[in-house]
Amino acid sequence: MNMLVMLGFALVAAMGTAVVFTGEPERQAVTLSAYGLSLTVLFILVQAPDVALSQVAVGTAVVPLMVMLAVRKVRGRRE
Repeated sequence: MNMLVMLGFALVAAMGTAVVFTGEPERQAVTLSAYGLSLTVLFILVQAPDVALSQVAVGTAVVPLMVMLAVRKVRGRRE
C-alpha cells in the first residue's frame, strides 16, 4: 500500500476520533466538516475523483450546515 494512502487513512482515523470526542454540537459540526475534508483527501489519494467531489459537496458543506441549523432551531425552542 502506498505510504501516502496510509497517511490519509491515519488522518481520517484521527479526524473521526476528534468528531466522536467533541462535546458541543457547534464544535462537532465544524469538526465534522474537517472530517469530510480529510475523507476528500483520502478519496483523491485512492484515485476516486467522482466520490471526492461528492464528498466535498455533501460531507464538507451540506451536512455540517444542516447540523448547525438543527442545533439553532432546537436551542431557539428551549429559550
